[in-house]
Amino acid sequence: MVVVISAKFEFTNVKCVPYDLKFNDFEHCYLKSVNRTYKYVSLKCRLFQTPVTKVRLSLFKRFNGYRPFMYNVSVDVCKFQLNRNVNPIMKFFYDVVAPYSNINHTCPFNEDLVFEKLPIDFLNHRFTDVLPFPEGDYLVETNWIAYDITRAVVKFYGTLS
Repeated sequence: MVVVISAKFEFTNVKCVPYDLKFNDFEHCYLKSVNRTYKYVSLKCRLFQTPVTKVRLSLFKRFNGYRPFMYNVSVDVCKFQLNRNVNPIMKFFYDVVAPYSNINHTCPFNEDLVFEKLPIDFLNHRFTDVLPFPEGDYLVETNWIAYDITRAVVKFYGTLS
């Protein structure tokens, strides 16, 4: 007898918060559910000043509120773009969003940051097959930092069942 166990990742929400409207603002930031099987995230951050120099990525899991879980890493964006193998955790998350964004170029980031139609199917494969995570509710929080000041926070909420 063969038992097949399958997991499924699903977006539940996305929130984009600009901290300095003189530095940046979000033109759009949403989770779109086209039908029961196709959801995607899109966001566009307009940069009024440049460059974004650092990104901090934190992973949280829900245990009576969201608690830190496994990862809390910061990278210098320019150094990371020169050698992505330096930080394997950030590389894993970068590989998730890179095909659907304009962040896959060298420094400086002096144009609007865009994530366009990041589909759930692609994330489902990454979080269940490539690097399996335990079931639960998750929050991936990204802090976008320039001149040592957090300029924006983007929060991706999801469930792995």
